[in-house]
Amino acid sequence: MISLNLLEIERSIRALSVEEQLWLVESIVRQIREMEYTKDQLTDSKNAEEELEVIVSEPTISTQIAAIKDEFAISEIL
Repeated sequence: MISLNLLEIERSIRALSVEEQLWLVESIVRQIREMEYTKDQLTDSKNAEEELEVIVSEPTISTQIAAIKDEFAISEIL
């Protein structure tokens, strides 16, 4: 069901000139695209973090990380 507020907005839009209506539609579309782009970027970032956590938790990777830390520990002493 369409709300009364939405119907009021529609009436207000009809009162605008065609040029103003086009500007409004383009502005709304631009905002939606920006929100979707931002949402996708955040989702990609979260997925990358999750994938990294899975990779680091693998036993062979954990062993390799420990070995690398040991190698660099010597250089920190010097």
